[in-house]
Amino acid sequence: MRYFVILLAVLTSPYALATQARAAESPASGLTFTAAQLEEAAALRELALRDDTGYELLRSLTSRVGPRLAGTPGDAAAVAWAQAQLRALGFQNVHAEPVRVPRWQRGECRVELLSPWPQTCAAVALGGSVATPDSGVEAEVIPVTNLDELARMDSTRIPGRIVFFTGRMDRSADGSGYGRAVTVRGRAAAEAGRRGALAVAIRSVGTDRNRLAHTGAMRNKPGDTRIPAVAISNPDADLLEDQLASGQPVRMRIRNTSMWADSAWSANVIGEFPGRERPREIVVLGAHLDSWDLGTGAHDDGAGVAIMSAAARLIGRAPLRPRRTVRVVLFANEEFGLSGARAYARDHAAEVERHVFGMESDLGAFAPLGLRSRVPADRLSAIRAMQGVLTPLGVQYRGNDASGDADVGQLAALGIPVCDLDTDASEYFDLHHTANDTFDKVDPLLVRRNVACYAVLAWLAADLPGGFGRGPKGR
Repeated sequence: MRYFVILLAVLTSPYALATQARAAESPASGLTFTAAQLEEAAALRELALRDDTGYELLRSLTSRVGPRLAGTPGDAAAVAWAQAQLRALGFQNVHAEPVRVPRWQRGECRVELLSPWPQTCAAVALGGSVATPDSGVEAEVIPVTNLDELARMDSTRIPGRIVFFTGRMDRSADGSGYGRAVTVRGRAAAEAGRRGALAVAIRSVGTDRNRLAHTGAMRNKPGDTRIPAVAISNPDADLLEDQLASGQPVRMRIRNTSMWADSAWSANVIGEFPGRERPREIVVLGAHLDSWDLGTGAHDDGAGVAIMSAAARLIGRAPLRPRRTVRVVLFANEEFGLSGARAYARDHAAEVERHVFGMESDLGAFAPLGLRSRVPADRLSAIRAMQGVLTPLGVQYRGNDASGDADVGQLAALGIPVCDLDTDASEYFDLHHTANDTFDKVDPLLVRRNVACYAVLAWLAADLPGGFGRGPKGR
């Protein structure tokens, strides 16, 4: 009798009843969720909102490792840190997959206005810039707004001068201003160099009013003319524009010692929680482990590393593991050319069909606002159900046009379904790629909300019986 009572108690426990309900309610098509699955995800959401694992991981990464530019000692320390942390959090199959990365050394940068009124500007070299001569480059400044204006300009005005790009980045919640402004950072030096310019200065690609310049990678192509390129802070760009508006010739001196060195080894760091039924099928949670060297990479992308790791940990500790494996991939060298993402897509090509879903966190730890998907039309009902669990967190559905972002986007191009979690980017580009991207700028409550969103999305994506099929290939 005693054993019967025990057995009855086990079979009628809330957890057992929920599990039985799941089995009983499982849709025949396997393309949507049962009420019990959604309840499980909601419980995970509430647990995440009380958990500070993500915030403490970020504290550790920024204080114990700090800047993590690809190919530097900080990058190597981050790879070791990530493996140790994932093991301590209970991840299985933790390992590093070697990735060859470019290595650029910043050196020192100094920018001075010489006339009509001498001033020193807060400036940094753009990623990939070549050095000036030891004495620097001194020349008259020619202003242009953007690349289109440069292309229309009288070409005789450019040779032997420093071209200053004046275009401002617009502040927006969706971050769309960045996409419009960043083309100048990527191609200004190449296009001005081709026309005979000695150097390029750009207004920082950022929305702040701090006297701090924003760095970021240039996008050089084979055959480009390489000339020194710097970004100056927004207040100093205003100052320069004021001097240009005087109608007097403005002369600038740029001295920069940055240089390229031999490539180095880094790694993608991987850890996972195997699924209970289909462990060979994988849901990827991605973030990039590298950062720029000016700050400690708190929002870009230490926050993503911490959020995805904490979300997966909650799934691994849940009363019921999802059907499929949840894999965290911390990618190498996103900032300087997606080395890790490209290597992962290449090295895992043979198992691409086992990758059933992917997401990436790379827009800081700010308020989640919207969910975008990239799935076949017959799976949209499942996506809308996933978004429904996030409605209490203010997340609305925004359409089926997700990109997967920079790293996981390499998988989306192979047809792997993805989701994007849109966060409020209004303040992100105040800090982005500056010395101000530090831990004190991170709100622990917003870290929790992001962890909650990704935990819900990953758990449900990994547990959908029929999966998400294949998305369209290509970007």
